[in-house]
Amino acid sequence: MAGRSKRYRQALDGLEAEKLYSLEEAMSLIKGFPTGKFDESVDIAVNLGVDPKHADQMVRGAIVLPHSAGKNVRVLVFAKGDKEKEALDAGADYVGGDDLAKKIQDEGWFEFDRVVAAPDMMGVVGKLGRVLGPRGLMPNPKLGTVTPNVGQAIEEQKAGKIEYRVDKSGIVHCSVGKASLEAQQLLENASVLLDALNKAKPSATKGIYMKKVAVSTTMGPGIKVDPGTPLAVGAA
Repeated sequence: MAGRSKRYRQALDGLEAEKLYSLEEAMSLIKGFPTGKFDESVDIAVNLGVDPKHADQMVRGAIVLPHSAGKNVRVLVFAKGDKEKEALDAGADYVGGDDLAKKIQDEGWFEFDRVVAAPDMMGVVGKLGRVLGPRGLMPNPKLGTVTPNVGQAIEEQKAGKIEYRVDKSGIVHCSVGKASLEAQQLLENASVLLDALNKAKPSATKGIYMKKVAVSTTMGPGIKVDPGTPLAVGAA
């Protein structure tokens, strides 16, 4: 345990190493962890029984959490005309077209967290695939970020919409809130994510689908969660 902080060791002392906790128990334990100097994120890692190398086993999507993740999300929107006004009215932080694309491409400007695009702007946005794609910022119709309803998309992003995607190891990593949220709120956020993952199970998947689940805070230890734990009532 050399190199671990006093707070980490205190949090670890309250855990049973081999126990699989219910999701509700895990969130209650997290609320009992010693607090740090900043509002830590509460993260969840889910090991899925899929092989992401096969396209028919890719798990990806987006959900709106019932309780804000606690982050001020900066939204950039590619739009023009009436859609530009709609975006500004909905609270977009940046709205434009070729001017913003040029700033991103030539100046390496990335002072935003999400990108939304009206369909008629994909000719402009498509040229940014090589710079937005690796950062997970490329708008995608399947995720609701390429849409004629730009106002609604912005509101969802601001309200706590998160994207999930299985990595090459078959694991989905997501933040489901800040430690300052109530245990019930964290429970409901995590339940919505797990429910979405269950619904997104690829038909090509064989054997156990949800293999391992763990929750943790930014600076705290991981808590093993029973993959069969009931979801929060009413959360989904």
